[in-house]
Amino acid sequence: MADASANKAFPVSWDQFHRDARALAWRLSDAGPFEAMVCITRGGLVPAAIICRELGLRLIETVCIASYHDYKNQSELKVMKEIAPSIRAIGDGKGKGVLVVDDLTDTGKTARVVREMLPNAHFATVYAKPAGVPVVDTFVTEVSQDTWIYFPWDMGLAYVEPIAKDHKG
Repeated sequence: MADASANKAFPVSWDQFHRDARALAWRLSDAGPFEAMVCITRGGLVPAAIICRELGLRLIETVCIASYHDYKNQSELKVMKEIAPSIRAIGDGKGKGVLVVDDLTDTGKTARVVREMLPNAHFATVYAKPAGVPVVDTFVTEVSQDTWIYFPWDMGLAYVEPIAKDHKG
């Protein structure tokens, strides 16, 4: 289970996230063609905007799933909005030709829920942790399971302690 107090912090700036999302788009450019994109909200909204621009996708849908209710611990998943029937009907009716995008796969729980809805879709995330890697088809950067990724939309500028606790100066 993810924990915001994890020892390993991975802060991501807006510039870095944009570069990483574009890198994901490059990897996806040969994986299509895609007729539509489904982004998993809320984390998938930002990479979806970048990737749909890069790949020329105009049919964008959301599936709304809440998993980090308190920004510290991943809790039970709650599907707040299903995928529209018109998107589910694309291709083979099981997701063929649909690209599913999220910012991160942590435990893989969220992706598994969406994979049940669209088993043949192509799943892509910008970042992946080892427990979530088997559930996605394409990702850019893998981080350790005990790393907490601080996304730019969750941060403000503040002082950060040095990694070495006894660092002087």
